[in-house]
Amino acid sequence: MVTIKDVAERAKVSITTVSHVINKTRYVSDELTERVFQAMEELNYRPNTLARSLRSGRTRTIGLVIPDISNLFFAEISRKIEDKGFEFGYSVILCNTDDDLSKEDSYINVLLEKQVDGIIFISAGGSEANLNKPLDFGIPVVVADRDVSGARSDVVLLDNRKGGYDAVKYLIEMNHRRIGCISGPSKVTPSAQRLEGYKEALLDQSISIDNSLIEPGDFRFESGEQAMRKLLSLGDPPTAVFACNDMMALGAMRAINDFRKKIPGDISIIGFDNIPISKSVYPALTTMAQPIKEMADLVVELLIERIKFQQIQKRTKEGEPEYQRIILKADLIQRESCRFIN
Repeated sequence: MVTIKDVAERAKVSITTVSHVINKTRYVSDELTERVFQAMEELNYRPNTLARSLRSGRTRTIGLVIPDISNLFFAEISRKIEDKGFEFGYSVILCNTDDDLSKEDSYINVLLEKQVDGIIFISAGGSEANLNKPLDFGIPVVVADRDVSGARSDVVLLDNRKGGYDAVKYLIEMNHRRIGCISGPSKVTPSAQRLEGYKEALLDQSISIDNSLIEPGDFRFESGEQAMRKLLSLGDPPTAVFACNDMMALGAMRAINDFRKKIPGDISIIGFDNIPISKSVYPALTTMAQPIKEMADLVVELLIERIKFQQIQKRTKEGEPEYQRIILKADLIQRESCRFIN
């Protein structure tokens, strides 16, 4: 088995120099660094990451807890978080909870056992207990996308109420008055807030809220299709529909096509998220775009700052800095799935 001593002898440097190059604990000239890396390659040497983590107290890993990897929004933000983590030298462990709080709890336990340096937490249902468990073990957490009451952590969210409001306002400006809504699960904050925005936009234009035009979904494609079938089966169906995410909007478009109606000729539809496929379908989906990359960058940067602070705090006993609560906004992306009506 090749050791660090073998690398030092091949590179003609001290063992200490090799250690500094591997762990980046001190400046080493470019020439010596190149010699060390060349020796490592020639000898096929791989540093013992477990030993390094025991010495440093860090594993260079981040846990990412998400509700549903089959939802393309979560797939996209997971990819962006992984990219950003890699930039900072961190590996990301992905935990998919399927919107199941018990599964979420199990994955939190797994991440604690893996001794991750921090966790990015997108809640399955706003469970304060599951969020607080890693915090109680001294592992920093950043909450993203779905709010958790009483979170003792940095939080990065979207102004979902305003996003829902702007989506419906856009439909009203296109002269629609009978506007349906396919909402998400009521237990998660994005869905509830987008539905609030839908209702507020209607009331601001003196349009009464018709509960028969509101159909619940679960943020998945199939639920959007089923909800749209119910809306189209009404005696007086809507002329436009606001789906609370793009996945349900795509399902709704399938149902509209099955009813042999045209988009936007017979019915307009607007989604929420701006997942990549939304611009590839026909007609291209008008949607409220979440700043996915900005959110991913922020949560990773905030978490790494917390991890670094924790290392400093161990030496200085400095008090915990105030938690940040950052609210981002969604932007309207106008494509081909909505039209003005007379």
